[in-house]
Amino acid sequence: MPRFSPMERLLHWVNALGFFFLLVTGLILYLPSLSMLVSRRQTVQAVHFWAGVGWLAVLAAVLVLGGRRLLATARELERFDQDDLLWLRRRRTPQGRFNAGQKINAALTAAFTILFGVSGLLLWFGEQDTRFRFASTVILHDGLMYVSLGLLVGHLYLALIHPSTRHALRGMTLGDVRVEWAMRHHAKWEPEGIRIDRGPQPPAEASPQ
Repeated sequence: MPRFSPMERLLHWVNALGFFFLLVTGLILYLPSLSMLVSRRQTVQAVHFWAGVGWLAVLAAVLVLGGRRLLATARELERFDQDDLLWLRRRRTPQGRFNAGQKINAALTAAFTILFGVSGLLLWFGEQDTRFRFASTVILHDGLMYVSLGLLVGHLYLALIHPSTRHALRGMTLGDVRVEWAMRHHAKWEPEGIRIDRGPQPPAEASPQ
């Protein structure tokens, strides 16, 4: 059954590819061994900054083009109910198209994107004008990197390795998932225009993917 629209998948992959590129160029700037190996720090710094600007610009363009579809998705993600709260307490409660873990991950991703953008701009302008230099900006930018790395590792494990959740990757690549998988993990999800005879259902597994 269809799970993600082309625009939802485009937003995900633009964000993912941009983040990976910025992570690589950022680590070159952050780690002395890599910085010495590349030896063109100023060039890498400029590439990192303008890639970040381009990343944010393309994300904004996708959001505008996505219009009502992405707005409806955002409303789904921000809606928490009692089942979501119980799920976070490791209770096996039915979930909608997004489970509570995915809702929190989406909120953190959005917040981190904004904070990365603001702190990156301050760091860049701080190189040109000392009025924009704040010690906390470096701490914030580096701290976001560490937390994002932790979230990324967990996300990749669930998407690529964990046997009960890796099928979700099909939804983000091809757009659809198996009906039986959706019924088991997202029992409250009711896709528009699709009627599902659910019958008696086993409890959904408590997993964030």
